[in-house]
Amino acid sequence: MSAYWIWLILGVALMALEILAPGIFLIWLGIAGLIVGVIVFWVQDMLWQWQVALYAILSVASVVVSWRYLRRHPFATEEPNLNLRTKNFVGQLVALEAAIVNGRGRARLGDSVWQVSGPDLPAGARVRITGADGTLLIVEKA
Repeated sequence: MSAYWIWLILGVALMALEILAPGIFLIWLGIAGLIVGVIVFWVQDMLWQWQVALYAILSVASVVVSWRYLRRHPFATEEPNLNLRTKNFVGQLVALEAAIVNGRGRARLGDSVWQVSGPDLPAGARVRITGADGTLLIVEKA
């Protein structure tokens, strides 16, 4: 089997693995493998050490170029806060389930109870969610 076939198979295999491990990383390594395969097809007597060096250089270059491009042109989404659940709560009015004492309490939103931080208030007081720090909701008196 010629060396270029090995690189082409490696490139296709890495690109196929992207389906199993999504994250837009293996695709660039696969593209580098395909490019090396094409170059080795045209330069049949290239030493394997040069092939590996070329693959390493192209892999790093493709990852860096794609990273820079994707930072400038991020993917648009219909739900930008999909995995930032607490961001969706900002602005809502809720009643405290447990009093805020020393700056900490609890509030129920839907079927979940959330830790809240804000001024000391009794249980049942209405508060407005103004922000979030991880899973801690920041509230103020409504």
